[in-house]
Amino acid sequence: MPEIVFDKVEKSFGSVKVLPPIDLTLADGEFTVLVGPSGCGKSTTLRILAGLESLSGGEIYFDGTPISRLEPKERDIAMVFQDYALYPHMNIAQNMSFALRLAKAPKAEIDEKVQRVGKMLGIAHLLNRKPAELSGGQRQRVAMGRALVRDAGTFLFDEPLSNLDAKLRGKMRTELAEMRDSIDKNMVYVTHDQVEAMTLGDRIVVMKDGIIQQQGTPEELFKSPVNQFVAGFIGSPPMNFLEGELIEEKGKLWIRGEGFLVPIAKDAQSRLQDASDRKVIAGIRPSSFTTDPTIGAPIDLQVIVSEYLGALSVLATKCGENEVLVEVPSASPIPSGAAHTFGINTEDLMIFDRASGVRL
Repeated sequence: MPEIVFDKVEKSFGSVKVLPPIDLTLADGEFTVLVGPSGCGKSTTLRILAGLESLSGGEIYFDGTPISRLEPKERDIAMVFQDYALYPHMNIAQNMSFALRLAKAPKAEIDEKVQRVGKMLGIAHLLNRKPAELSGGQRQRVAMGRALVRDAGTFLFDEPLSNLDAKLRGKMRTELAEMRDSIDKNMVYVTHDQVEAMTLGDRIVVMKDGIIQQQGTPEELFKSPVNQFVAGFIGSPPMNFLEGELIEEKGKLWIRGEGFLVPIAKDAQSRLQDASDRKVIAGIRPSSFTTDPTIGAPIDLQVIVSEYLGALSVLATKCGENEVLVEVPSASPIPSGAAHTFGINTEDLMIFDRASGVRL
């Protein structure tokens, strides 16, 4: 499996620059997830890697060898598309083995690989059927099987689960995670679903407007986002953002905003000392609240809606004119319409510059 390096790769469609120059290294054997909102350039990046789009500048290297002028078939890459792209007149075995048959591989080798991958994906009993006879989830497995049968060095996935219903998407996500652990290949996965990114990725690359905002492990992005965009994109339910200002009273820093006054944790005091009197954004994850106001800093919230989700409930509340999401155990229900004083774990509080969005 090659180490893949993007060296100042850029892409323009006419006068529209979709990707400014980006630098990115994909390690050998790594499952990398490109994630971001629609239009951020993640699928374009994947298509450039596959050779389906030409780059406008820069170069891509596989183990130090430039590959941007190679045809897609010469790049040792297999791709799973969002729309499955199965041939309707061929049965499943023929769809999965199409690339091997084009390469004139021995029939015994083709049959062995199709059977092995079919068993791995749980579709061995469907090999004689046509795509029209399969469900959406089964077709998606066939599309993945077609890529796996090729035994390429790198596998590319372009939002492969977006056409599935929520339950099946969760099941396929689990199967993909198991497949990731059993197949020692480079995998590059594109999605706008941050839950998929957190579940599957060894490393996540967060993109916005063609620019890489941050990359790292799921835990690094969740606990140490570099800016407000990453903090709001990673995590479910999403982080709450409240406008405020840093003030200093009696040698201690506080953040004050509409309906709240919260002390800054001790370990962050020195880091934010020079930011006193600046306009900032307070970032608070829903899980950082507690129903006991004696724990952490108290904050008064008006509960608007309570969503029961089993072991947890998500409360949509109001702090002044700001909507705030709160995650609490369902064993301690708080009804809609109630006013309640919650506690905030100040160690989890994140402060962002209001103008730039950069985490302070």
